[in-house]
Amino acid sequence: MALKFAVNNSLSAITSLPSGISGGALNLISTQTASASASLEFSLDDSYDSYIFKFYNIHPSANTSAIQFQGSTDSGSSYGVTMTSTIFTVLHTEDDAETGFTYQAGDDIAQGTGFMKLHRHCGIDNDMSQNGEFIIYNPSSTTFVKHFMSRFSGNWHAPGEMENFTAGYFNTTSAITNLKFQMSSGNIDDGIIKMYGVS
Repeated sequence: MALKFAVNNSLSAITSLPSGISGGALNLISTQTASASASLEFSLDDSYDSYIFKFYNIHPSANTSAIQFQGSTDSGSSYGVTMTSTIFTVLHTEDDAETGFTYQAGDDIAQGTGFMKLHRHCGIDNDMSQNGEFIIYNPSSTTFVKHFMSRFSGNWHAPGEMENFTAGYFNTTSAITNLKFQMSSGNIDDGIIKMYGVS
């Protein structure tokens, strides 16, 4: 096998990858901006093996409200796919009065059909928001359950910093065709959600 060497060692000179190297790139599919929105919904298909959602400055209209999600197997006609999930939280208040590292048993789901929280108890001060990332793997599979995980950083209503880690799976072998994001109470007052496909 012959070895090939780069003539120019600058990364800026690379215009394309050799055919034997896979991409792994994030491909922006959709951007939605909330404005007193009850929910934001996204359609999924079999174009990608996984989808990544990035959340920017999600600001709730109701105090202590949390961004949450559910899936659909019928193109968004209904939301309520059975899931099992887990969530834990790390927090630190601005006045240093409270810290925590806690499994949130009251916010997990065990074979339920409700909405799952991605962040907990955000405040409504003008400078408070929730930011994070949510990944769902192989949502179009008709063989396996659909795993997901997320990591969110945001303001706690105390005020302070709260970080949340969520993981779980939709317990269905039907394809997940849509995802809906909404607040646990009130509206998504402001914020952006971007959906990427991973190639």
